[in-house]
Amino acid sequence: MANRKSNTKNKPETSTQKYLSIDTIQDSVVILKDGGLRAVLMTSSMNFDLKSSDEQDAIIYAYQNFINSLDFPLQIQISSRVLNINGYLNYLSEFQQTQRNELLRLQIGEYSQFIKELVDGANIVNKTFYVIVPFDPVEIKEGLFDKLSNAFNPKIAIQYKKEDFEKYKTQLWQRVNGLMYGLKRAGIYMTPLNTQELIELYYSFYNPDSKPTESLHHIEDLDIV
Repeated sequence: MANRKSNTKNKPETSTQKYLSIDTIQDSVVILKDGGLRAVLMTSSMNFDLKSSDEQDAIIYAYQNFINSLDFPLQIQISSRVLNINGYLNYLSEFQQTQRNELLRLQIGEYSQFIKELVDGANIVNKTFYVIVPFDPVEIKEGLFDKLSNAFNPKIAIQYKKEDFEKYKTQLWQRVNGLMYGLKRAGIYMTPLNTQELIELYYSFYNPDSKPTESLHHIEDLDIV
């Protein structure tokens, strides 16, 4: 009994990362464990209601043409986060300390306190829009039993040779460029997230209790396998 308890105690705990579908992130591409590649683009927004009727019709027509031109699925993700103004408050604090006028320093301090109380009290939320572009060089058909089995026994990630990865990445970015061009005609602009931004994005998704001010180290300082 003592030996069994000792073995159980010394057994390393299973990391939750083992059960995530993401294997690694490199070259601004998310690589899934099933071999799929994903690019994530952050998009601009527009106030559709403020557009004239002619502008609205033009946007709808351009978006309709864009949707009809797609020959692959895509995902639209909306992230709602509490507005973070700590950077602006820090800027005001530093600016306040450089002022020689006592009245001006007092006004900056009162303004900073007003802004902080306004944001905290109103619970202002910042919405960010993302578009996820997929490319699956390895098509895997799974039934319900396979999905349940993989949930408890995660499969080993598929490994690509460098030349294969570069080829698949090129095809993925061809989709990305076509997507960006199509939505630009509808008045929506977007930018692909790089490796560092992708890591921080998924970190915040899987760690919702983390503080908004938390930021990971630069990618060169991260240990990514």
